[in-house]
Amino acid sequence: MERFKKYIAEFIGTAMLVVGGCGTAVGINTVSASQGSLLPTSGTVLVIALAFGLSIVAMAYSIGNISGCHINPAVSLGVLINGGMDVKDFIGYVIAQLLGATAGAGGLWLVFGSNESLGANSYGELNSALGVGAVGAGIVEVVLTFIFVLAVLGVTSKAENSAVAGVVIALTLVLVHLIGIPFTGTSVNPARSFGPAILQGGLAIRQLYVFILAPLVGATVAGLVHKFLNKK
Repeated sequence: MERFKKYIAEFIGTAMLVVGGCGTAVGINTVSASQGSLLPTSGTVLVIALAFGLSIVAMAYSIGNISGCHINPAVSLGVLINGGMDVKDFIGYVIAQLLGATAGAGGLWLVFGSNESLGANSYGELNSALGVGAVGAGIVEVVLTFIFVLAVLGVTSKAENSAVAGVVIALTLVLVHLIGIPFTGTSVNPARSFGPAILQGGLAIRQLYVFILAPLVGATVAGLVHKFLNKK
């Protein structure tokens, strides 16, 4: 039962991350487009980055004591590499996260009345503000996921950091979004990319592989680096 509660917590947390973060992105981008602006401005980037960060804060202090509030397969992979969970839990977490992200994207579809835009990540001349291709998007996602997962592993490795861990993780997520939004919209989270892409369809699904593989690579490197640096 305790294991199942963890999975429910991860489902809820990931759904809320998509609703809060992607929902803000869709809403503010729609408003910007209606005003004639198709490219992200410093203001919209900041608001979207803060939305993802604040969603993490809310969930960290809501479900953190139940599941650790990974709400991200990349984070779970880093924790697995460092011995913080077993393979069975890892699989359960990832399934819950993917389902939660899909449910969150489904909620956005209902609210906005369309699946044309659900906050899916993208790259390419017409879909990235900076026009990066698949390789550039992959590199950006690997690097940003490395930064994020390494920060998560570092701040959660000591019990005395528990009171501030949620804030540190949230601020790091804000940072990587500030960097990554003009490139790819920022994923660093395969589940966050999966849910919106699956329901949005089309190009989002065709480009999804980058936003699954690259964050997992970044998380693997972060997990191994953290393990090496903390090896006695």
